[in-house]
Amino acid sequence: MRRELFRTGFLVALSTSAGWAGWSGHVLLLPVAIALPALWSLARTRLQAAAVSAAYFLAASRGLPQGVANYYSSEIWAGLLLWLVASSAFVTVHSVLWTDRKGWQKPLRYLIACVAMAVPPFGILGWAHPITSAGVLFPGWRWWGLAAMAAGLGVMTTRLRPAAALAMTGLWLWSAAQWTTPNLPASWIGVDLEMGSSLGRDAGLHRQRSLIDIALAQPRGTTVVLPESALGFWTPTVGRIWQRALTDTDITVISGAAVIDSQGYDTVLVKLSADGTGIRYRERMPVPGSMWQPWRGWIGDQGGARAHFFANPVVDVGAQSVAPLICYEQLLVWPVLQSAFYQPDAIVAVGNGWWTAGTSIIDIQRASSEAWARLFDLPLVISFNT
Repeated sequence: MRRELFRTGFLVALSTSAGWAGWSGHVLLLPVAIALPALWSLARTRLQAAAVSAAYFLAASRGLPQGVANYYSSEIWAGLLLWLVASSAFVTVHSVLWTDRKGWQKPLRYLIACVAMAVPPFGILGWAHPITSAGVLFPGWRWWGLAAMAAGLGVMTTRLRPAAALAMTGLWLWSAAQWTTPNLPASWIGVDLEMGSSLGRDAGLHRQRSLIDIALAQPRGTTVVLPESALGFWTPTVGRIWQRALTDTDITVISGAAVIDSQGYDTVLVKLSADGTGIRYRERMPVPGSMWQPWRGWIGDQGGARAHFFANPVVDVGAQSVAPLICYEQLLVWPVLQSAFYQPDAIVAVGNGWWTAGTSIIDIQRASSEAWARLFDLPLVISFNT
């Protein structure tokens, strides 16, 4: 009994370290998460597998309690509760699929867990997925890199894990030595703002003028990307103000906004130019709980953000096709893979992260977006508000 307790503690400590370091917000540390399948496979009981999975996920998502407290201006207890609830999907999937059988069943079951945590419904809470590190180990390999990463994760659950770990460590060091950040698309620029919680809530004319001045400060012919919710509520009046201001500038603006109606609201990206304005993208996966609240519809209530799960994976902006990722979508797997299937010309990642103060959430979002962009060899535009 004492020996098993020591083993459990040792595996949990290693799993915690893997989640903490791998999801620290440094893109080149993402491959540390590859330790998870090895530790999961070394568990001798389902309870040990559950403990290993919980330790990894809770360490990787450690910024959530503080972020929730910031968002709701509340004590941290609500954030701690949500943190534990959010981990339930990850722990349940990895616990149920764990097996002590040897041979092909263990890697197959782990790969099934990977798929389950990559797509809805479990993929809705599929943060900290080890497959994200494919962009670091196999930059530019595209779908072949994803397949190689999946194979490597599977092998990490077998007796061949030392050889797999050695091979992936070599790829990791080689990639780190030659690492370059994704380029911006030609004539595009992402603008980071520091407007705190007022962005998106202050929709007055003065705020619109301030954002217009930021856009007009860019060179002619530039496509300017502003953060999630920057324009506040999207209305025809806001569109006319921007269209008039951009006349004769040859500047195009892609900005976050919200569209509200009697049933709820959509988080969107709108295109603004002298030629016209309009909605280009509706968020596929808003943040569960704080934004997406499907249970309200079950009880006949209205409100909350709508999830357009598999809609508009790519949108056209001028002559280019781009893959938009709004905030929470950058932490998941299926939105970016769905978009990559349509061969976009670039990835556009925006967020409004004022509530993440004191956490590494924005850094993790940036690292994840960068890894995916490098995997598919795509230019990347990032715009965040803090």
